[in-house]
Amino acid sequence: MQVTELFEIIEKLQLSLSPFKTQLLKIGGDLPLIVPPKLGGYWLDPPLEKFADMSPTSSPCGLSPECYDIMERDSEGKIYRNFFHSRYHHSFTAVDSSLGPLILSVCLEDEEKRLRVILRMKECSLHGVFSVSLFPNIPSAVELAKMLCESVSVPRFDVVSYLKAPELITAFDEHRVSQSFKFGVLYQKEGQLTEEDILCNNEESYEFKEFLSILGETVQLQGFKGFRGGLDVCHGQTGSETVFTSFHGREIMFHVATKLPFTDGDTQQLQRKRHIGNDIVALVYQEGHTPFLSDVISSHFLHCYLVIRRVRKDENEPGAGGVYQVSVTAREDVPPFGPVLPDPPIFKDTSLLREFLLTKLINAEISCYKAERFSRLELRTRSSLLEGLQAELSTRSQCMVGDPPLSGVSSSEGVRGMPEGSGGFIENFKRAIRVRSHSFDTLGVPRKIGGIVTQKPKVKSHFIY
Repeated sequence: MQVTELFEIIEKLQLSLSPFKTQLLKIGGDLPLIVPPKLGGYWLDPPLEKFADMSPTSSPCGLSPECYDIMERDSEGKIYRNFFHSRYHHSFTAVDSSLGPLILSVCLEDEEKRLRVILRMKECSLHGVFSVSLFPNIPSAVELAKMLCESVSVPRFDVVSYLKAPELITAFDEHRVSQSFKFGVLYQKEGQLTEEDILCNNEESYEFKEFLSILGETVQLQGFKGFRGGLDVCHGQTGSETVFTSFHGREIMFHVATKLPFTDGDTQQLQRKRHIGNDIVALVYQEGHTPFLSDVISSHFLHCYLVIRRVRKDENEPGAGGVYQVSVTAREDVPPFGPVLPDPPIFKDTSLLREFLLTKLINAEISCYKAERFSRLELRTRSSLLEGLQAELSTRSQCMVGDPPLSGVSSSEGVRGMPEGSGGFIENFKRAIRVRSHSFDTLGVPRKIGGIVTQKPKVKSHFIY
């Protein structure tokens, strides 16, 4: 197919789905796996210009699986645990008039003759290591804080004397560190161009089941003990089985659309969209040559799709699963992420395909958190948690030395009467990280009240909870 012919077809797809659906099924030759929206807003990999020259018989050139690096969402989140928690150290708190709450941790590493410092602020944490030989005397907390951030203007820091402070500080520092992931899996058949068509699929073909077996193991939900990704493991309300896998020390739960409950008469299939619409990344498995439209699933959370199509069945190839083609699309504010697609994006070995897809999925989600919508939510969550932690540490420390807590620090109200360790920060922390539900109101998510979804009639739901 020539590039000009390809773009003519794509333009028709973008203009109108319904009149073109019948024509689409009559077009000879393959179509691209993904078609971008006419108004833009998404990037594609590989670009459409490369599609016309692509052949499933080509020998792909790309990185070997040994070079597939899994990204870390917060590479410095465990510095406190690794270098402070089990060593003698001090922590300090203050409230800066412009920067807000500050929490400083300082550790003297005698064997290396150096000071290790972490300064936690609303927007980020700063980490530094300084040789003791640089100073005639150990710097004060204020001096150390200013060495990391010149904008610090507080005249003094208060010492944290609460005995369980390390546990609370560790919880804050690692609130973005996770070894568990959940991804959606959509099944797109020939001629299906709409969200309703895709979400209403119930029957799984042998080809689709083969693909699911590449991703992981089909497990029974009843009594499942691993990471459940929001699925019901007690009452069967989210289906009876799902696909799960462990991958390089991480647990991955897949929300497979065909395995989630189907509701007769519900064209939007809200029971399915409730889970897949709240995922950040989804896989789309295509049978046939109908392209996936980047914006076909209306969701505030879904920011990236990995689309897979088997282009040839070949029992003689390594892995004996056929030849698979992969394409990726993401919203335009999602930064690129590895591993790099081979050129052409063809996989002839299912074990290599699995390694690539799982690595790509994890990196996709971590990269999506840098998009504007999620970065705003993360900043708001971090600010709220830091404010609660600073108030908790300050109040608990005052109680430790026998001083009454200041009236301005009220997040731990009634702290003297509470058991140790049950402070307000822990409760605030649990609320803040509970499936991002704190952000749903600002994203315009329809609420469920008394089992009824409150939303305007005939308006497509973005996602629910």
